[in-house]
Amino acid sequence: MSEDIFKKVVSHAKEYGFVFPSSEIYDNLGAVYDYGQNGVELKNNLRQYWWKSMVQMNDNIVGLDAAIFMHPKTWKASGHIDGFSDPMIDNKDSKKRYRADNLLEDKITRYQKDGKSLKAEELQLALDQALLDNNLVQLKTLIEQHEIACPISGTRNWTDVRQFNLMFATEMGAMAEDADKVYLRPETAQGIFVNFLNVQKSGRMKIPFGIAQTGKAFRNEIIARQFIMRMREFEQMEMQFFIRPGTQKEWYEHWKNMRMNWHLKLGFGSAKYKFHDHVKLAHYADAAVDIEFDFPFGFKEMEGIHSRTDFDLRNHQELSGKKMQYFDADLDENGKAYGNYIPYVIETSIGLDRLFLATMCAAYNEEEIITPATDSAPEKKDTRVVLNLPPILAPYKVAILPLMKKDGLPEMAKEILKDLKADYNCFYEEKDAIGKRYRRQDAIGTPFCITIDHASLEDQTVTIRYRDSMLQERINVSQIREILGREINWSNLLN
Repeated sequence: MSEDIFKKVVSHAKEYGFVFPSSEIYDNLGAVYDYGQNGVELKNNLRQYWWKSMVQMNDNIVGLDAAIFMHPKTWKASGHIDGFSDPMIDNKDSKKRYRADNLLEDKITRYQKDGKSLKAEELQLALDQALLDNNLVQLKTLIEQHEIACPISGTRNWTDVRQFNLMFATEMGAMAEDADKVYLRPETAQGIFVNFLNVQKSGRMKIPFGIAQTGKAFRNEIIARQFIMRMREFEQMEMQFFIRPGTQKEWYEHWKNMRMNWHLKLGFGSAKYKFHDHVKLAHYADAAVDIEFDFPFGFKEMEGIHSRTDFDLRNHQELSGKKMQYFDADLDENGKAYGNYIPYVIETSIGLDRLFLATMCAAYNEEEIITPATDSAPEKKDTRVVLNLPPILAPYKVAILPLMKKDGLPEMAKEILKDLKADYNCFYEEKDAIGKRYRRQDAIGTPFCITIDHASLEDQTVTIRYRDSMLQERINVSQIREILGREINWSNLLN
């Protein structure tokens, strides 16, 4: 049933202008997607929610927009050139390549669905240990022991597991022989680290402080699956919080709680989220946890909170020869200044595309509508598809709908539209019966519809329809702004 819902969400996303396959007229480009007219609005609103809560609502966090291209030494210092890889395995018959850990995770999910919880638990423990030990031989052994077959060929004719680097490389320079090898950034964090001193000095920032950034990142993912869950071009929203060494545990717990509360404010229910502590830590971390979301295909990572120690700044200092230190004039328990040190870092990193997908899945709802029987008509059953998005995140906040395309109704409707559109993203439509127009607005998540009819011309009243309840209420034109201002407000999410 959940997988059926996911298929419906993917279909709905295309049909209603949220997400399209990239280069579709040329049979698509694998694991790359384009956001349509409604998708880009929802995506922008989600980004804005993150930015407002992270930067605007915190006095000690500022923003940055670093370049996608960076000096190649950046990725040497960060460890990506030597260690940014995934364990991959090929099926010799289908010639398809898979992430070994993903094949095993899918098997664990299958065991859980089949009620084989003990098998699922045993395999999870074995997988965690193999990843912790970086034991590629054991990963293949687990795949063989649990009789995992290729989804394409149906055979279990596997190669050995090996590591595959995920960075995209290209060349920078006018002449091929003089070109320098550069990389499309695999994460946005390093742009923050190399600008640490620039931001700290120009902004006179005092530790603890954070630098936030949103932007595109690129990974040569071999496995294209689960729609926009795993893509080769994606957008991250990251914040690096610089702290005094020795305080990382308390700040790690602080940001774990802050980020979970941020998700819960979306109103999708606490049961949709859980923490998952990392068993195998990244090379830069001394603690790490994921906030997982219950997608239709199971709980999957949406955001990571990592205690990165001083790994990044220290490595950049060593490779560049530039000091990445901060002078802390605050006094310790002995009355002495803390002095110079390389700050430690707590990172929060969320994938905007995954947040978008989670929002679509949580908001998608199919409702049965029953119209009671009357003397002249029998009972009627209908189904409506509605996106129950938080109003402030909806692509359009209000639809302006003249009942007919004549008798002065469009003229009055456009006057209302003119008054509102500077403050709210509005949708205007004259075509089709009003019921069909309501259904289209439900499907894209518009929280309010304003209908102008012949009575509107006489008494300056309109009908406002509420998406979630389908309640229709007669109000004066002068009340529209009051209602929208109360219901469509960032403070409803941020406070």
